[in-house]
Amino acid sequence: MITGKNYIGSTLSALGKTTYTTFNPELNKENSTVFTEATINEINDAVSLASKAFKEYSTIAGKQKATFLNAIADEILALDDELIKMYCSETGLPEGRAKGERGRTINQLRSFADLVSEGSWVAATIDTAITNREPVPKSDIRKMNIPLGPVVVFGASNFPLAYSTAGGDTAAAFAAGCPVIVKSHPMHAGTGELIASAIIKAAKKTGMPNGVFSNLNSSGIEVGQQLVAHPKVKAVGFTGSIKGGRALFDLAAKREEPIPVFAEMGSVNPVILFPKALKNRTETLATTYANSITVGTGQFCTNPGLILGIKGTHLSKFITNLGQKIVAINPSCMLHPNIIKAYESNKQTAITQKGLTVVVDYENEIQSNYAPQIITTVQGETFLDNPKLHQEVFGPFSMVVQCENAIQLEKIISTLEGQLTGTVISDKNEVANYPTIISALQNRVGRIIFNGVPTGVEVCPSMVHGGPYPASTDSRFTAVGIHAIKRWVRPFSYQDWPNELLPDELKNENPLVILRTVNGSITKQQIL
Repeated sequence: MITGKNYIGSTLSALGKTTYTTFNPELNKENSTVFTEATINEINDAVSLASKAFKEYSTIAGKQKATFLNAIADEILALDDELIKMYCSETGLPEGRAKGERGRTINQLRSFADLVSEGSWVAATIDTAITNREPVPKSDIRKMNIPLGPVVVFGASNFPLAYSTAGGDTAAAFAAGCPVIVKSHPMHAGTGELIASAIIKAAKKTGMPNGVFSNLNSSGIEVGQQLVAHPKVKAVGFTGSIKGGRALFDLAAKREEPIPVFAEMGSVNPVILFPKALKNRTETLATTYANSITVGTGQFCTNPGLILGIKGTHLSKFITNLGQKIVAINPSCMLHPNIIKAYESNKQTAITQKGLTVVVDYENEIQSNYAPQIITTVQGETFLDNPKLHQEVFGPFSMVVQCENAIQLEKIISTLEGQLTGTVISDKNEVANYPTIISALQNRVGRIIFNGVPTGVEVCPSMVHGGPYPASTDSRFTAVGIHAIKRWVRPFSYQDWPNELLPDELKNENPLVILRTVNGSITKQQIL
């Protein structure tokens, strides 16, 4: 049952006077539940509880944390149709998408549960003492990862489950040993509250400390700003716009104790069409990319917003085919009137730039909050000269850049901002002819796709979902997969510490039987 209240630990609270509702973009009307924005007192209470909970939760064994994470997954599944209906009513997204995203969320939670249950993720490294070393004896030094402290997670507008309340950031922080305070996204506050209730139930069932999780409502930016500025908050996770992510990053840097902000922000995900592949697969590629550009109404961070090719008859044919294929697809609903308003504004900014040509713009009558897809094209030199053409248009929009030659193509790639992905479309062995282009692309992205599409992010240990700024604020980390846990920990060393007082991960007898690096060798063996 949705209450519209905040979870301050396990307590429901609604002390504020600022209220708001969510919106059903498919029906084009407000939903009925009224949500109450968190007050400064509720914010302080949530952070204080999290700080207190950290003292206990940070020491909880991996297997206990795994039980908690699996219990969250179970409680989310127990919400069943109530969650799916709420999700759809707040997003305009179809039931299939809701169930698919729920499945991904469950998978993420269980993957982190498996990770911490096994335990080797702490990267235990041990260099034993050499007491007879000359001229100075060597100390016994042992290192492992330890949690940072309370983490604030901002819910994402385009992924109400997988990147929000119990999404990847939250699951990774819980796995690391960090309590989490979620700043719920106002567009899907009902979905957020249902997931929050599942987390609270799981915490109670598994004996986690009160304050290990809180969920705060907010329709504006003030609650988020207050959370990031709070001295007891130790890290931030954010998925959203460059403007929002950079504002949080700057605020965190100005604190008396600066803290890390791991923000995933804008990306146009360049796609490179090499000539032979384009010649042999023009129509197939046009169909594939028309579908990729429009899937989810273009509301994926990996949407292919920029397509690059070398000028010629085959690229011209591709552009024509892409336009024909994309207008044959029925438009779909965007997440919220504010998002389609931003889409139309950003689209208008792009198409009014000098030298840009609109290839095709869907012109048939559509429902409110549905987004008409559009394909544009521009010459390489014009693209290079106008940075406004490099910016993301969040929605079913893509621009084809017609490069004069491979030299200009490489130059364009090198001038792009950091991106989450880059895609290479190549005929057999063709890519080998363009090593400098691939090198330039590698320097601009976090992941390169070969003969595929960027839309769709597999949740697995090898996935990198991040990239050079502004794709993310720290390209050394991923926001997807079990290695996302590394964002919420820091390395810590014990020197000449009594064995019986060391954490189990570092004791001589290796009671957890985890992989450790001992004197340079990776082993599960005890230290005798």
